[in-house]
Amino acid sequence: MPYRVPAEVFPPGEFIRDELEARGWTQGDLAQIMDRPLQVVNELIAGKKQITPETARGLSRAFGDGDPLYWMQLDAAYRLAQLEPDKDKSVDRRAKLYSLFPVRELMKRRWIEPSKNLDVIEHRVCRFFRIKNLDERPVFAHAAKALQYDERTALQWAWLYRAKELAEGTHSSPYSERKLREALAKIRMLLIAPEEIRQVPRILAEAGVRFVVVEFLPGAKIDGATFWLNDVPVIALSIRFDRVNNFGSSFATK
Repeated sequence: MPYRVPAEVFPPGEFIRDELEARGWTQGDLAQIMDRPLQVVNELIAGKKQITPETARGLSRAFGDGDPLYWMQLDAAYRLAQLEPDKDKSVDRRAKLYSLFPVRELMKRRWIEPSKNLDVIEHRVCRFFRIKNLDERPVFAHAAKALQYDERTALQWAWLYRAKELAEGTHSSPYSERKLREALAKIRMLLIAPEEIRQVPRILAEAGVRFVVVEFLPGAKIDGATFWLNDVPVIALSIRFDRVNNFGSSFATK
């Protein structure tokens, strides 16, 4: 809901003055009743001094209304009304950006370069997700092993686009279905010797499949994905639990 600026907001001092007139009190009387210096009361009525919780409680007791919050709200409304119009929408823009994309995680992991310039951050986020603006949603065809299969979360999209970025920087031979079947047989043989798993990327690359490992994103709940880069198939794993049996299950036959 947008913040509405009242047509006119009076300082709390106006309300204090009305209360004094209604009781026939002077500012000096109020100062003695509240056991506060006269200067403090003068500054409150002139709107020069902010109403603290302690002062709000004193006013409510002095005037017998029993509601300190009333005086604090009057003061807060007045202080807000004195602010200059917020022409800089950076807070709104930053809130939108951070609500749509895991910006902190992207910068923390250097998937995008950090910056204090909001325009630069927006540009880098859009470039990372291959979108034109923040109103466009990231999307590309893939199959993923994830907690849910209907819709991707922002963290999952970040993981997927990082996988795509890494795959684009990886080389492989032309894809061959026959070679892939042979490669899978080799990989299953390697699973009995965990130290040989390091050969998996090379074996798959020779069959025309690019294999990448993308660091796990806490909360993403995605273990792996497959997708195509033009005519090149890609396998991406997160090794979320960092166990050989989980790695091996990705290549096991059904």
